[in-house]
Amino acid sequence: MKSLIEGYHRFREQGWAGSRARWSELKEGQSPPFMVISCSDSRVDPSQIFDVDPGELFVVRNVAALVPPYETTPGQHGVSAALEFAVQVLEVREVLVMGHGLCGGCKAALTQMMEGADYGDGAFVQQWISLLDEARIPVAKKHGTESRQAELEMELAAVKVSLANLMTFPFVREKVESGQLMLRGAHFAISDGLLHLLDEDSGKFHAIV
Repeated sequence: MKSLIEGYHRFREQGWAGSRARWSELKEGQSPPFMVISCSDSRVDPSQIFDVDPGELFVVRNVAALVPPYETTPGQHGVSAALEFAVQVLEVREVLVMGHGLCGGCKAALTQMMEGADYGDGAFVQQWISLLDEARIPVAKKHGTESRQAELEMELAAVKVSLANLMTFPFVREKVESGQLMLRGAHFAISDGLLHLLDEDSGKFHAIV
C-alpha cells in the first residue's frame, strides 16, 4: 500500500494539479467517446497504451477481454451491464475489444489446463474462458496447443469471438447497423509494444507503425 500512496501523492502534485480544468469539467459528468474492453492483465492498461486524458475511455477489464453473448437469464452480468450503460446511456461512438500477447486466459482456454478444477482453484476461470471452447478447436487442430504461434492465434481468435458476441446484443446491433456505433478489434503485443488493428474486410490484424 505504501507504493500506491506514494503514487497517489505524485498524481495529486502532477496529474491532478496540472489538469485542474479537465477535472473541473469531469465533476459535471462523463461523456467518453470510446469504450475499451481489455484484459485484467497488469501489463495492458488501456489508458497508458493510448495515452489519454481522464474521461476519454470507458473501460471494462476481465480475464482475456471477453464479451459473453446476449442473454436475459437472472444473474449478475457485469460485462453486459457495463456495455448497456456505455452504449445506451453514455452513447459511446466506438467499442474496442483489445486482446494482448502472452494472455494467460487465452493460454488456459487453448490448453484446457483448468478442466475439472474446483472453485478457488480455477473453476471460475474455466467457466469464463469456456466462451472460447469453439474457437480453440481450429486453432488447436492447426497449430497444436503448446507453441507461441498457437497462443497468438488463440489471442486473435478471442478478439473475434468477443466482437461476434457484441453483435448478439440488440441495442448494439441496432446502433451498428444505423451507423451510430462502430466495433473494432485490436491486439497489443507486450513483447514489442506494437498495437495491431483488425481489418474487418480481410479478417487480418495489421500492426500500426
